[in-house]
Amino acid sequence: MRVLGLTITRTKSLPTLSPLSSRGGWWSIVREPFAGAWQSNQEIRLDNVMTYSAVFACATLIAADIGKLCLRLVAEDANGIWTEVESPSFSPVLRKPNRYQTIHKFIEQWMVSKLIHGNTYVLKQRDLRGVVTNLYVLDPTRVTPLVSPDGSIFYDLRRDDLSGLPKDQVTVPAREIIHDTMVALYHPLMGVSPIYACGIAALQGLAIQSNSQKFFTTGSNPGGVLTAPGAISDETALRLKTYWDQNYSGDNVGKVAVLGDGLKFEKMAVNAVDAELIAQLKWTGETVCTCFHVPAYMVGIGPPPPYANIEPLVQQYYSQCLQSLIVNCETALDEGCELPKPYGTEFDIDDLIWMDTATKTKAAGDAVLHGNLSPNESRKKYYGLGPVAGGDTPYMQEQQWPLRLLSQRELPARAPTAPADMPTPDMDEQAEVEALRMKALEYGWVAA
Repeated sequence: MRVLGLTITRTKSLPTLSPLSSRGGWWSIVREPFAGAWQSNQEIRLDNVMTYSAVFACATLIAADIGKLCLRLVAEDANGIWTEVESPSFSPVLRKPNRYQTIHKFIEQWMVSKLIHGNTYVLKQRDLRGVVTNLYVLDPTRVTPLVSPDGSIFYDLRRDDLSGLPKDQVTVPAREIIHDTMVALYHPLMGVSPIYACGIAALQGLAIQSNSQKFFTTGSNPGGVLTAPGAISDETALRLKTYWDQNYSGDNVGKVAVLGDGLKFEKMAVNAVDAELIAQLKWTGETVCTCFHVPAYMVGIGPPPPYANIEPLVQQYYSQCLQSLIVNCETALDEGCELPKPYGTEFDIDDLIWMDTATKTKAAGDAVLHGNLSPNESRKKYYGLGPVAGGDTPYMQEQQWPLRLLSQRELPARAPTAPADMPTPDMDEQAEVEALRMKALEYGWVAA
C-alpha cells in the first residue's frame, strides 16, 4: 500500500511495538494537578487553559514571530560562509510545503503544536526520486510514538483526511516523520509543554476572571445573609430567600429593600479591593510568561522597560525565548528534508525587527564606512534595493594605517630651534616682519 508516496507493507516479522501511552494520547489534553482531581472535575484541560489570555498571548506571539521570519535554503562555501541559494530539488518544499498552507503558516502551526502539546509531528510526502516534496503538520493527539524491542522507532498515525491519510490507522517508520519536541522531562520522544508548569496558574486566573464577572454582574455588590431576630421555619426562610433573589439580585441590584420584623441584611463576600484581584491576576499572568520565557510586557502585563532603543529588548527576547526553538526547527528541517551537504535551512533573524528610517540609514552608512559591507550588500540588506555598477567592493578610508606600519615610518627631520634673540611680540609689525626675514636668510630657511 502506498500512502503519500510511501510504500507500507505488513509482514509477520513486524516487531512488537510498545506505545508511549503513559505520556501520549489523552495525557496531552488532560492532566491531573493531584491524584483524584479528574474524578472531582478539577483536571487541567487544554481547551480551558487556552482561553486564559496570557497563555493564548504567549503561544501566539512566539508562533507568529517565528512564522514571520523568512526561511531560506543556504549553502556553505569553502570559507564557511552560508549563502542563500536555489535548488530545484529542495527549494520548492521550503517555499510551498503543502497544497493548503504557505511556508509562514506552516511554521506557525509547527510552533503552536510544539508550544501547546509539547510535540510537533510532520509527515513527509516524497516523489519517485525519494525527494521530500510536501510536509504536513499532524494533529499531535492523533499520533503515538512506538518503540520496538530493538530500539527502532515507529509512529502510529490515525486517520487525517487533510494530510492524506486514508486509513483509520497506519504505522510508519521514523524516517517518514519529522518529530520536534519541547523539553523532554520524562522520555526523549515526549516533549512537555510549558502549560505543564503554568496550567494551575492559568486556571487560577480563569477562576479570578469568572468570579470577577459574577461580581460585576450583580452590580459590584457582594452577596450576604438575611438574619431574623428569632427562629423562623424552613418555609419562611425559603420564601424570604426567593423573594430577595427575585427582587434584589441580577438586573434588580441597587433597588431599595424595605425590611420589617427585625430582618437584617449583612454582606458576606469580600469586595474586589480586599481580595486584591488585580494583583493576583497579574501574578498568574507573570507566572505564565515565566514558563513560556516571554517578557511580560510583550503580552501587555506591566509597562515596558524605559529604554529608548528597542533593539536590546528584542535581542533578549530572541536569546531567551526564540533562539532554541528556531535552531531546533532548522536542524529538524535539515535532517527531515534529508538535505545533503553543503545545503541547510536558515531563518532570517533580521525580520524580527524593522528599524526606523534614522536607525536604518545610520546602520547602512556605518557598515559601508567601516568596510564591513559593500555598497550593494548594504543596499540589499537595509533597503531591499538592487545592485549598482561599481558597488560590489568594500571600501576603507585611506588614512587608516596598521600600528605595525606606523611604527616603521621614518620621522621627519627636526627643525632648528629659534635663537634667543628672536623678536618679541611688543615690536611694531614692520620691524617684526623684517627681523623674521633676516633670521630666515641667516639660517637658510628661505632663499635669498
